[in-house]
Amino acid sequence: MFILSKLMDLLTQPINMALLVLLAACALLFSRRGAALGRTLVCVVTAVLLLLAVLPWDYWLVASLEDRFPQQPLPAHIDGIVVLGGSVDPVVTAARGQPSVNGTVERITAMVELGRHHPEARLVFTGGSGSVTAQALKEAPVARAFLDSLGFDTGRVLFEAQSRNTWENAVFTRDLVTPQPGQIWVLVTSAVHMPRSVGAFRAAGWQVLPYPVDYTTTGSNGGLRFNVAGGLGSVANAMHEFLGMAYYRLRGWSDALYPAP
Repeated sequence: MFILSKLMDLLTQPINMALLVLLAACALLFSRRGAALGRTLVCVVTAVLLLLAVLPWDYWLVASLEDRFPQQPLPAHIDGIVVLGGSVDPVVTAARGQPSVNGTVERITAMVELGRHHPEARLVFTGGSGSVTAQALKEAPVARAFLDSLGFDTGRVLFEAQSRNTWENAVFTRDLVTPQPGQIWVLVTSAVHMPRSVGAFRAAGWQVLPYPVDYTTTGSNGGLRFNVAGGLGSVANAMHEFLGMAYYRLRGWSDALYPAP
């Protein structure tokens, strides 16, 4: 099922879907009976790409996910902080010999900030490998090396290195720290990823306090523009999360189809 979920994620990426349709259209253009259909498909893909380029998909889709769990002030006392993986690249790290991070590195820098403000809190980084072909290369050791490079005391941090997805993040971390009723555990992940993450933790029997980071939208409607790459990226990110929530709900890995506070 893990490999199947990764395959479905690959096939449902907007740019991949557009390419597959264009390949089919090209094949049809060279046939007598299918030429008209091929031309129609080319026109449809062109129109879709134009709509992706000019309409504010980041506001319509991504901002709705990012605003689902608004930022809230944290209580004075926190029992633990869980930071989800996804912000480091173990494959590039192994190839280049130094920690490689990506655009969601705010997850880790938030751990540093919160850890310094809450020295009483237990800290957990959860991240194995979400790759089908490189399961031996884990995120947790890379996160440890990156935190070391920042001068943060990694002796305070528990590293969970076997999880492959958000559901396993929740279950494996729960089993690692055995949270007790009444304890306050903060969940740190990208704002766009927070609804699916909270749903997974709740389904695992763990009530967490969301701490969203890594915002990519302003939350306001930016109006029309012309940015094909930006539109594709926004729709791809949103589709990944909405389809992921539907899949998690179907598998019983989420407490709701679209988790809310």
